[in-house]
Amino acid sequence: MDNHFKYTNRVWGLPLFFVLSLWVVYWLQIRFDFDFIENGIYPRTFSGLQGVVFSPFVHSDLSHLYNNSLPLLVLLAALQFFYAKESFSVIVFGILFSGLGTWMIGRSSYHIGASGLIYVLFSFIFFKGIRTKYYRLVALSLTVILIYGGMVWYVFPKVDEVVSWEGHLAGFITGLVLAFSKKSSEYQKPIKYDWEHPDYNPSEDKFMQRFDENGNFVNLPIPEPETEDYFYSDWNVNYEITENKKNESEPES
Repeated sequence: MDNHFKYTNRVWGLPLFFVLSLWVVYWLQIRFDFDFIENGIYPRTFSGLQGVVFSPFVHSDLSHLYNNSLPLLVLLAALQFFYAKESFSVIVFGILFSGLGTWMIGRSSYHIGASGLIYVLFSFIFFKGIRTKYYRLVALSLTVILIYGGMVWYVFPKVDEVVSWEGHLAGFITGLVLAFSKKSSEYQKPIKYDWEHPDYNPSEDKFMQRFDENGNFVNLPIPEPETEDYFYSDWNVNYEITENKKNESEPES
C-alpha cells in the first residue's frame, strides 16, 4: 500500500457516524411528528440562516434520505482515506459555505438535505486529485467522475424543479474553491527502479548503452586482449638465440 495513505477505523467510522446521525434525525421526525423542514435554509432571511448548519441533517422523506446516504458513505470514506488531514475542514467549511451560497442564490423556499455536502465532496475530490497530478489521486478523480459524473447536470436550473439546484451549484463551487485554496501535500511515487532517481544518468546505465541515439540496438565494441611479455626459460631457446647472434657478428671471409 502507498505510504502516503493509511487505513484507520476513521475511514469508515466517520462516514457511518455522519450518515447514522441523519437517520436518527429522520427517525425523531417521524416518531415524534416533528417538523424539521422549517429548520432548512430559507434564502435571504435572518431566520433562514439556521439552515446553513441544520439543513444537511433534514430530509423530506425516506427516498430523499436513502438517495443521499450511499453517496455520502462512499465519498466521505474516500475523503477520509486519501485526504485525512483535510477531511474535517472540508466537511465543516463545505457545510457552511455551500449553505451560505444556497442562502444567497436560492429560490424563496426551504432548502433541505445533504446533497449540498455531496456536491462539495464530489467537486473537492475530483479537482484536488487532478491538481496534485499524483497517479493514485488522479485515478480516484476519474473513478469519482465515472460513478457520479451524472450529478453535474443537476447544478443547472430546470433540469429537475423538485431538487435544489442552487444547493448543488453552491456545493460544487465550494468544493472547487476548497480544492484550489488548500495547500497540496507533496506526493511522490515510491522509487523502485534506478531510472526513477532524480540524479539518474542514462549514459552510465549498462543497459541503455546498448542503444544508439535513434533507439536501435547496437553491439558494444569488443575490447582488445591485453598483451603480456613472455620470458622463456628453456635453455635450448636461449642457446639458439645466442648462437645466431654470434654468427651474425662474425665477418664474412
